[in-house]
Amino acid sequence: MKTVGLGLLFAFGLAACSPTVPASNVGAGFTDAEDWEIERARREAALQGGGASSFGPPAAVQTQAIGSSELAQAGIGETGSTGRRVGVEATPANAGNPSISDEQDFSAVSNRETIESDAARRAAQASARQQVAPTALPTRSNQAGPNIVEYAIKAPNAKGQEWYSRSIFSTQSRFQRNCAEYNTPDAAQRDFLARGGPDSDRLGLDPDGDGFACGWDPAPFKLAAQG
Repeated sequence: MKTVGLGLLFAFGLAACSPTVPASNVGAGFTDAEDWEIERARREAALQGGGASSFGPPAAVQTQAIGSSELAQAGIGETGSTGRRVGVEATPANAGNPSISDEQDFSAVSNRETIESDAARRAAQASARQQVAPTALPTRSNQAGPNIVEYAIKAPNAKGQEWYSRSIFSTQSRFQRNCAEYNTPDAAQRDFLARGGPDSDRLGLDPDGDGFACGWDPAPFKLAAQG
């Protein structure tokens, strides 16, 4: 008996905690069927009578017609007797208009042009052409310094591969300080060769002895020469 009593108490407790399911015949947003019916009747009366309602159709948009004169100023609505827009028609009949070319109208061109006149016109156009004669390429100035492209192609080693002996005074700090004086590695390599490089490295621009100053790399020049 105690077990049955506890079961009944547990069932009543679950029923009290479960949510209330609304009636299926109640409209959305209404908790009472009578309120929903009243609101529905009010909406139907408003729609039939044309009165304002929160559920009724939107009020008609008031528009103002644009006059024909304003349309004409804007270039709208101007038509000819045929109902087409007034304008210049690109037809052979309109050949008298100087703004339209009739070069594509065979009948119009054949009346004023012949094979001989066309050949004469082409000859006149050919005689008016000017042919520019080629000239010699400018010579390279000797003031540009050593030719680093030629040096790169003929270099026997790759970047980082020691090929020349260097002094113990060619330190990394000296290398970085002196290389900072050049805008590009090409400028550093050119000055390096002009000062006796690659055999001599008075400024310490090539401490690893590969013959290339300040990280200059001959590989791109070698690749271009192979292509």
